[in-house]
Amino acid sequence: MIDQGTLWTVIIGLGVGSFLLRFAFLGFVGDRPLPDWMLRHLRYTAVSILPALCAPLVVYSGQDEATEPSRLAAAVVTLVAGALSRNVFVAIGCGAATLFAAVYLLG
Repeated sequence: MIDQGTLWTVIIGLGVGSFLLRFAFLGFVGDRPLPDWMLRHLRYTAVSILPALCAPLVVYSGQDEATEPSRLAAAVVTLVAGALSRNVFVAIGCGAATLFAAVYLLG
């Protein structure tokens, strides 16, 4: 069990760190135009969030440290649906439907 002092130190430290990271872009650079190369790189930030959140859930299922076939199938279907449709909602819907169907069928 973590004592209260350590817990609050970590919470406050993470809050200050998060604020400083955001302030670095919004406070210091917010009123100036960004270079084209930086704007081009920032466009890919939103696209990289979903795979970064989903990859650990696909690779590590939490049960016996093994990858579940249903999660792997859902990930493959999501990638294919996203590549073919170029629509994030279609990709998420197809992946979710595949995951639920695979879990239901494989038990």
